[in-house]
Amino acid sequence: MYEPIDLVDSAERTRSALATAVARFSEAWASGSPPDLSAYLPREPAARRTVMIELIKVDLEYRWLRHDFPKRLAEYRAEFAELRDGPLPAELVYEEFHARRRGGRVAETAAAATAASAAADSEPAQIEDYRSTMIARPGAQVLLDSIDVGDRVDDFDLLMRIGAGAFAQVYLARQQSMQRLVAVKISHNHGIEPQTLAQLDHEYIVRIFDQRLIGDGELKLLYMQYLPGGTLLDVLRLRRATPRERLGGQLLLDAVDHVLAEKGEVRPAESAVRERTAALTWPETVAWLGRRLADALQHASERGVLHRDIKPANVLLSAEGIPKLADFNVSFSKRVKGASPLAYFGGSLAYMSPEQLEACHPELSASAADLDTRSDIFALAVMLWELLTGRRPFADETSAGESETSLARMLELRRRPIDPKFLSDLPSDCPPALRQVLLKCLSPDRADRYSCGSELAQQLDLCLEARARDLVYPPPNSWRARLSRWPTPILWLSSLTGIGLATAYLATHAQKLIRERVPDAVNSQMDRGVIACVLGVLPLAIVIYVYISRDLLAVSRGLRDGRRYDEATLARVRSRTLLWGDLCALNTLLAAVIATVTGVMLLRWFTDLSLRIQIHAAMTVLVAGTISVAYTFFLSTFYIVRCVYPLYLSHGRTTEQDSADLHWLRRRTTVYLAITASVPVIGVLAGFSALESDELALVRDSVLGLCAGGGLAFVAVYWLFRKLDADLRALDRVISVPGLDDRPDRPDRAGRPK
Repeated sequence: MYEPIDLVDSAERTRSALATAVARFSEAWASGSPPDLSAYLPREPAARRTVMIELIKVDLEYRWLRHDFPKRLAEYRAEFAELRDGPLPAELVYEEFHARRRGGRVAETAAAATAASAAADSEPAQIEDYRSTMIARPGAQVLLDSIDVGDRVDDFDLLMRIGAGAFAQVYLARQQSMQRLVAVKISHNHGIEPQTLAQLDHEYIVRIFDQRLIGDGELKLLYMQYLPGGTLLDVLRLRRATPRERLGGQLLLDAVDHVLAEKGEVRPAESAVRERTAALTWPETVAWLGRRLADALQHASERGVLHRDIKPANVLLSAEGIPKLADFNVSFSKRVKGASPLAYFGGSLAYMSPEQLEACHPELSASAADLDTRSDIFALAVMLWELLTGRRPFADETSAGESETSLARMLELRRRPIDPKFLSDLPSDCPPALRQVLLKCLSPDRADRYSCGSELAQQLDLCLEARARDLVYPPPNSWRARLSRWPTPILWLSSLTGIGLATAYLATHAQKLIRERVPDAVNSQMDRGVIACVLGVLPLAIVIYVYISRDLLAVSRGLRDGRRYDEATLARVRSRTLLWGDLCALNTLLAAVIATVTGVMLLRWFTDLSLRIQIHAAMTVLVAGTISVAYTFFLSTFYIVRCVYPLYLSHGRTTEQDSADLHWLRRRTTVYLAITASVPVIGVLAGFSALESDELALVRDSVLGLCAGGGLAFVAVYWLFRKLDADLRALDRVISVPGLDDRPDRPDRAGRPK
């Protein structure tokens, strides 16, 4: 059974307990004497350590800055057993140093500065840029609780409460000076959310306008873009209440419309985005949402920002159902001066990656400074899995708190592959591509996940493009998956097919014109010359093939065996793979040229045929070479695009060069198609050239046969051309344009204007 949706998250319970404890502890300090800190700690072990660390921060501020009761961390360590083992929490070292410095009680020795710098993960030169790590500031909760709907705060009339947490309230408000509706978030004045959001300007991230400090700096007012469509948590609630057979893109719109109705908003009358969304299956809808959020993570990552708290409640929706990432309250930005990855560290345990859980565990050495975008990608995948199936892919205890035991249990589950019982939750219409993408994101080892948001976004694009999706992620037992493991024999078979057709024409054409006009002894000598030529050309062709295929074979085999390659290697191999069919055809052409030269020499050495016949024979061999080149190219390239090239698109990131390579291959296929279409015409011109009238009858049947066979072969090649062109267009759509843009002027998944 699915967990109850109204179950309070353990992290939220801890934050509520923390806010209450800080408020009571601060009130006790009003007497002017130090209260007993241990009396304000909760009994539940789940929240005890978190609350204790926060109360010590408050205690340090009162003792060093507001009163004269100094106390060092060594004394706290002796008093509380939870602090005796292992290093002290880095934020406590940071806060003690700055409390002493700000209180003028200690000189900044080099050793103290180094310790504080290490705790803040900043350079010693940035020590002056102090930013409190307190989650709940003394007195802030009282002020926050006093604010309610109907109040005017600064320039804003608070119209409706649209969200609430332990340390923040979110309201729909009217900004009087601008006469516009905005979302106003009033919270304790901690964290760097405004400074972080100010760096981000992206269509899938909530846009911030400005911030104000109120309540003598105890509270922070952040006003931003108002999105009336609710959050993905509303979508998740509706998804859990909806039977599987009724799941689809319309469910997302229904959740948005329900929220709009509750707020008295009017849903958009005409929207191309809503029309397209309604036509999606549920797995496609989840991929559509995930693709945009992955794009948002890429934008944030490029600016040095980690979100660290991806969950359904932190993804807002527009009236059209477009997702926008919000709530960067526990995020970290490398570009905010004085910011530390250790400060304000938190998040929702249920969505955390293994490395983020390790950083939360007090007995493990991992640190928040070790996290990168791959941790956010893991959390995003957990959320998408939950939307897709109705529950998260881990058997967490729903009532578990934040104790070391609960963290250890959650960490143990995330260090293992996803249990098969959760795989069975996936909808029957879930594409194998989406399943593989999510499992890669949920890999216990972050090195096995996608390295960045753009790489994940491209894979989710593939999940939305049916033709490209089936190419890149074929069913395990499909013919394409099996044939992709045997490129060498299949490419040689393609070449031999082209050569075989050319040889059949050449043998038929030369039989009456040349073979029947020379003695048997001469024919025998010529046969031996042909065999010698083949024995000489074949090793050369093999050497050339091995040379042109050396990296292509090794890298494809290595990827299947789980090896990793750098982006430069993968980019080079992708580009060369699209030339592989041309190289095989050119190898065939080289054999045709050698055969032409050899044939002319054999005729000159062993026969007394006229120069006119020798020229005619050379032209006939070149026609046969054209046949072998054209058919070899199409057979080889069709196999490469269908079975080999897509393998690389599930590994690494593509660039504009990949799109250019696909466009160039499409142009070349058109040229080869023209060559194939011209075979009957060239065959007639070459087949009857340089011959006397009495010789025309000898080659008439072979030339007419070439015309008929060339016409039928062209029909088959044209069918391959159409399939090949459709495949290349599909691959190009997910490479050159990263994602399906929400604006109605962009093409849809079939390449048509919306």
